[in-house]
Amino acid sequence: MEKSDDVHPPRKRRSGGTVVGSCALAAGFIILVAVGLTVAFFVVFRPRDPEIRVSSVQLPRFSSVNGTASFYFAQYAAVRNPNHAAFSHYDSSLQVLYAGGQIGFMYIPAGEIAGGHTVFMSASFPVDPFPVAASAGGGIVEVASRIRVKGRVKILMYFTHHVEAAAGCRLGVSTGNGSVIGFRC
Repeated sequence: MEKSDDVHPPRKRRSGGTVVGSCALAAGFIILVAVGLTVAFFVVFRPRDPEIRVSSVQLPRFSSVNGTASFYFAQYAAVRNPNHAAFSHYDSSLQVLYAGGQIGFMYIPAGEIAGGHTVFMSASFPVDPFPVAASAGGGIVEVASRIRVKGRVKILMYFTHHVEAAAGCRLGVSTGNGSVIGFRC
């Protein structure tokens, strides 16, 4: 009897269909995991608009003469960035309105708010004289302010999302001494 050098019997070759099927299954699993991670990432890190809270409105200087009023307007607000990424703001503004018309305006300087942080902003500027309606009941005029903050949030330095937030306040001002009777935002 002759002894064979082959200890192992020859292997059977796999058919081409099972190799292709295994590769397709692995590729499908990898694609499914990648899609799942992407969806989870955008749910957790989805860009949200900043939050604005106006804490105070003041009129440190006020004058009312011959049916016109002028004052110095000061507003203090907190802008919170609820995103994980930094919020770069630009083209932001503060408007003062009376009877639907703009009587004061100021651009808010561009800046950046770190993720999850709050920045306190103050804006003050003089408002030129404007005619006060003779029908201002009891010497009280209603003035409105509107702050708007626009900017962008970058996620992973590739995805940019533009966000915007606005807050409006209405305040009652005594035409006699310029005191703020009350404000609501």
